[in-house]
Amino acid sequence: MERKTPLYDRHVAMGGRIVPFAGWLLPVQYSGVIAEHMAVRTKCGIFDVSHMGELILRGGDSLSNVNRLLTNDFSGMCVGRARYSPMCNEKGGVVDDLIVYKMSDTCYFIVVNAANKDKDAEWIRNHLTGECTMEDASDRYAQIALQGPRAEAILRKLTTELPAKNYTFLPEGTVAGFTAIVSRTGYTGEDGFELYCDSKDAPALWDALLEAGKGDGLIPCGLGARDTLRLEAAMPLYGHELSNDINPYEAVLDVFVKPGKPDFIGKAALEKAKPVARRRVGLEMTGRGIAREGCPVYNGKTLIGRVTSGTFCPYLGKAVAMALLDADHQQLGSAVTVDVRGRSVEAKVIPLPFYKRA
Repeated sequence: MERKTPLYDRHVAMGGRIVPFAGWLLPVQYSGVIAEHMAVRTKCGIFDVSHMGELILRGGDSLSNVNRLLTNDFSGMCVGRARYSPMCNEKGGVVDDLIVYKMSDTCYFIVVNAANKDKDAEWIRNHLTGECTMEDASDRYAQIALQGPRAEAILRKLTTELPAKNYTFLPEGTVAGFTAIVSRTGYTGEDGFELYCDSKDAPALWDALLEAGKGDGLIPCGLGARDTLRLEAAMPLYGHELSNDINPYEAVLDVFVKPGKPDFIGKAALEKAKPVARRRVGLEMTGRGIAREGCPVYNGKTLIGRVTSGTFCPYLGKAVAMALLDADHQQLGSAVTVDVRGRSVEAKVIPLPFYKRA
């Protein structure tokens, strides 16, 4: 049976169209995907992201465990900093991609994908060593994302202090009188904030944010816009651009792999993975059609890869896709064709990301 987030009743009352997703009942849209997408690009949108998982590592050996579990390097990271990283298996494939928040020298707050939460918790627990414990704190936290160019102005109406830079956070912020982790992060390609609050406080905080944003064009947004926004910004989604069988180098996440640090899970396999036989690339559909996940990509009659995600991007006004293509067929500007439901649609290889805010 699907679960409900603490904000479920708010979504129903506001006319959100509810669908099952990763074991949860969540709004796929309110006013419409295009309107919500454009609001985030030009004004501001608010998302319920409470289905995400929160795992907390504590203990004197928590840093060494984080560094061994993840491909990025967390040494020298200051309290109040957040860092993205893949978490790999022994073969170099990705177990999940996640964000780590340093709460203290002995405490790390880790946010994982909803569909992978139980798998991730088991994986981490089974690989802990030394003085380190893991708590699954997911039920204690709700997460609300405020995203868009007016996000800061709206949030300043409700708090006196905000994190100044991307991937920084306040471990104990106060928003509208409620205690929350206030993080300058997001999954839309826009400036914005993610607020982690006590589950019981989420409805009142949601209401306060919407009230504060009335004059700034703030609207509630659903899963549909969240997906088109992240795709337009070329942000990978687990199960599409990342999986147990896709390594970080193939997904073009090289910058988040630190081979110079001491041993981490998957390091030996990744050292042998380069040069990779396939890589994530961007495609612009030059013919009429929208490529979707799984669509085959051809150079002439030769199959050279498959689409991992595709959509029409409202802000850019064109259809794009991400695909894993053979290394020999990734030249920018190269013409390819995509099989869209049995119809051959022309496309070309273009740079990632498709959209980057000024």
